[in-house]
Amino acid sequence: MITFPKGLLGFGRFTRYCLFQPNDDACFFWLQCVEEPGLAFVITDPGLFVPDYSVPIRSEQMTDLGLAKLEDAQVFVIVNKVDETLTGNLQGPLVINTLTRVGEQFVLAEKKWTTRHELMHLKEQARAASA
Repeated sequence: MITFPKGLLGFGRFTRYCLFQPNDDACFFWLQCVEEPGLAFVITDPGLFVPDYSVPIRSEQMTDLGLAKLEDAQVFVIVNKVDETLTGNLQGPLVINTLTRVGEQFVLAEKKWTTRHELMHLKEQARAASA
C-alpha cells in the first residue's frame, strides 16, 4: 500500500493506493485506489523513456516524505493514451519513499517538461514487436 497524504491532483480525497506490476519485466504498472477501486492510473518510470529526466527534490519535500537520502525515492509518472501515442505527465511526477511507502505528486516549477510528454507511438511499437 502506498499512501499519498495530500492525494493526487484532482483526486485529493483519495490517499491510499496499491501498485500492481503485470509481470516481472513490465515497464508499466497499475496504481489503483483502495478507497475507490474504479479509480486507477497507468504509471511508469520516466527514466525508461526519457534518460535525462530528473526531479529536483527540495529539503522540505524530503522531510515531508521522510527521505533520508535520494536513493530511497522512486519516481513514476502517470501515463495517458492520446490517439496512437502514450504520453507521460513529466510536469507532475509521483515521488515515493520506497521504505515508508509514502508518496507525493509534485508540480515542477521548471517548464522544461510537459503534462503530455511523448513516451512512445503504439503503431511503431507494434511493428517492432511483430518484426
